[in-house]
Amino acid sequence: MVKLDEVDIKILNILQEDGRTSVAEIARQVKLASPSVHERISKLEEEGIIKGYTAILDAKKLGKDVTAFIGIKVNHALATGDSVMNELMKIDSIVESHTVTGEDDILIKVKTENTSSLEDILNRIYSIKGVLNTITTVVLSTALETLKIKIG
Repeated sequence: MVKLDEVDIKILNILQEDGRTSVAEIARQVKLASPSVHERISKLEEEGIIKGYTAILDAKKLGKDVTAFIGIKVNHALATGDSVMNELMKIDSIVESHTVTGEDDILIKVKTENTSSLEDILNRIYSIKGVLNTITTVVLSTALETLKIKIG
């Protein structure tokens, strides 16, 4: 774990709110010179705390009307969790993939156009060597979905 000071935390919170905030604006808000802020941001990037910058898209406005969570049970006699995970990474509609404890071995989050495309995804998952079974939960509505991490 990397030790963050109060300024680092402020910088990270500003960038989480709007990743396009200029260094000059961040410097103004944290009351430091722009070169110092730039150096801090570079250090946070180098340490892997800031993994990248991205635009957050509205899936529904792009025609991805169905969000589903799919729990996957792996037959470890036929495949490893890693080999199944590697095959899952080839499916474009999967937006999250996690190795988990409990009944399932893998939990994925899917955003897709409709239930027909969801069925296609499930068929692709079942074609992966070692997939024993799945349990799918379709999202009806979403109260909170964020990439922000509360710090400080």
